[in-house]
Amino acid sequence: MRKQLIAANWKMYKTILETKDFIDKFLILIKSVNINNREIVLCPPFTSLYVASEMLKNTNIKLGAQNMYIEEKGAFTGEISPVMIKELNCEYVILGHSERRKYFNETDEFINKKMLMALKYGLIPIVCIGETLQEREENKTFEVLKYQVENSLANLTHEQAAKIVIAYEPVWAIGTGKNATPQQAEEAQSFIREVYANMYGKDVAERIRILYGGSIKPENFKEIISQKNVDGGLVGGASLDPESFFKICCV
Repeated sequence: MRKQLIAANWKMYKTILETKDFIDKFLILIKSVNINNREIVLCPPFTSLYVASEMLKNTNIKLGAQNMYIEEKGAFTGEISPVMIKELNCEYVILGHSERRKYFNETDEFINKKMLMALKYGLIPIVCIGETLQEREENKTFEVLKYQVENSLANLTHEQAAKIVIAYEPVWAIGTGKNATPQQAEEAQSFIREVYANMYGKDVAERIRILYGGSIKPENFKEIISQKNVDGGLVGGASLDPESFFKICCV
């Protein structure tokens, strides 16, 4: 049985003070329910990781980073290494988000290097994949997903392959207010699991978690997460409000 995972990707939002305010409110809300059947992860910007790490100690809420570089240290101005992230008690790191691919020209091969480095330092990568609107309209969804899975998730041992989290985020649904239908999410995520099974075996593919991301809200998440191959969500805008994110965590 795969344990569901709900991750909040705050992107470039929230100062340190805003982070403190969110976590204060969210912890009060989440203590009122039993969430032992799910993992909840907050992924704030780098500047808020330390304060989030301190505030989340002795809670069952986990911490993740939004990105990292392919080296452990060096003359790479402006970058952050897996060593630095790990020291802040991060367990997860988001890699290959469509915004990284679009605005920073990250390729599947580069994302693959990041993923391998994250695993080396005991971080669990949440590797994002997904097609654009044009690719979906041209019926290239499966072709794009197959290429992204085979190239961004290559070169793993079977032990490593079982630790990965994949996030299916159709690019056309991110921040647009549009979301894939539950059927579209299930179709894509079932296909992703099939491709992964061809790479690392059915047993490994059945163990990994595949999240859905793209305009998730409390109102639409219940039907999406009820799908067989949807193991949780990578939440963007709706994770910025503690009450909204709490409702998603409790769906």
